[in-house]
Amino acid sequence: MTSDPSRLAETSKYLSFILRHEPQSIGLQLDVEGWADIDNLIACANRHGRAIDKATIKTVVATSDKKRFTLSDDCSRIRAAQGHSISTVQLTYPEMMPPAILYHGTATRFLESIREQGLKAGSRHHVHLSLDVSTAVSVGKRYGKPVVLEIQAMRMHQRGFKFFLAENEVWLTDVVPAEFINPID
Repeated sequence: MTSDPSRLAETSKYLSFILRHEPQSIGLQLDVEGWADIDNLIACANRHGRAIDKATIKTVVATSDKKRFTLSDDCSRIRAAQGHSISTVQLTYPEMMPPAILYHGTATRFLESIREQGLKAGSRHHVHLSLDVSTAVSVGKRYGKPVVLEIQAMRMHQRGFKFFLAENEVWLTDVVPAEFINPID
C-alpha cells in the first residue's frame, strides 16, 4: 500500500477516468449502477500497465476529500459517486428537495454561453451543484479563471425541476435554465 500523496492523487484521477468515462479502455465492464468488481478492475489495470492493489484503492476511497468513490458493503465492488459520461451507466439517486440556493463553479470563458443557454449536462448525465461557494470555486479553477454561479434551486424545484443528491453530497439536476442563474461577483 502506498501513502505517497502524489501516487494516491494519480490513482484517484485514473480511477475517475476509468469508472466515469472509459472502462472499456482497459476492458472493464460496469453494471448499470456503475459498479465494477475490484479484483477485475485490478486485473484489467495491471494488464494495461497500471499497477493498483486493493489497499491503494481503499486508501484512495477513504482519503478522497470529494468522496468521489463508493465501495460496496462487502468491499468487493467500487463505483464513481457521480459524473459518468457512459450511456450504459444509469445511477439512480434519491430525488430530494434542494436548499434555496446551490452553487456551480465554472470558468469565466463559459459565462456568455451560460447566460444564453443556461447550464446543460453536456457529456455527463447531470449538472453538478454544490452546497457552498468554496467547493464551486475549486471546481471552477479546473477549467480556467473561476466564476461561481448562484443557482436558485428552490425556485426551480417549485417550478417542477427535479433535484437528486449523490452519495458524496453533490446535488444533481438535468438542466439549469438561465433565468435561475446569478453570477456572484
